[in-house]
Parts: sequence; C-alpha cells; structure tokens
Amino acid sequence: MPSTLKSAITFSEKKDLSPEQLLKLFHQAPWAKTRTLEDAREMLRHTDVALCAWDGDQLVGFGRVLTDFVYRATIWDVIVDKGYQKQGIGTDIVQRILNHPRLKKVELFWLCTRRPGFYEKLGFSSKEQTGMVWSRNKPARTE
Repeated sequence: MPSTLKSAITFSEKKDLSPEQLLKLFHQAPWAKTRTLEDAREMLRHTDVALCAWDGDQLVGFGRVLTDFVYRATIWDVIVDKGYQKQGIGTDIVQRILNHPRLKKVELFWLCTRRPGFYEKLGFSSKEQTGMVWSRNKPARTE
C-alpha cells in the first residue's frame, strides 16, 4: 500500500537492484510497457548512475544517467509508481541526479521527455535543442 508520507521514502544509488522490481515500474508507463526482464538487466549493467526511491523494500521511483562524468550526461527513465506520484519523488530523483557527487563536473545534462513542463520547473530548457534521433525501427529515407 502506498505511503502517504514523503518522509517514509528513502533514496539510494543502486545499479544492482532487482530487474524484476524495475520492470514493475516500467510496465506502468506507456513508453516502457514492452520492456523485458533480460533487457532491463542488460540496461542496468551499462548504466553509469542509478537513483532509486524506496518505501521500505518496495521500489517506488527510479532514474538513471549515462555520462562521461565531465562534459555531458543524459538522464533517462525517470519514473515513479502511480500510487506514489504527486509527492515530489520524481523531483527528488532529478535533483539528486543533478547534485550527485560523481556528476558535479558535468557541464550539460540532456534528456528526452514527453513531459517538458515537469522538467522546465526544475530549470531545464527546450530553447537550445539541436538534437536529432536515429531509430533502428524506422528505415532511412533515400532521396
């Protein structure tokens, strides 16, 4: 049962968390419903920094970073259990990433999102977008 008190939530950096627990979170989100246990395990193995939010031993929030630890870092997969949303847990995860001791030299954090308003409140800007995406699932156009 979800906690109603934010103070009951604890945070940790943990790359060796159970992929099964993470998959329970992922399957709540439309953008991650098709993720598999094997892929989640592999993703965690190659993640540089992983931040977790816990209610006791239940994983209720997650966010991860890929980085060179100096110039660039990308934030991925920030997710909070539906029963724990609107308590500031997602904000705490992002703030803990931005202030993480191992990431203190990173000059630019980048992310992709379908919820820009959430991140704009945390100081992210979409005004300097120069990114492009290549998708393995979409063939290149030949002109």
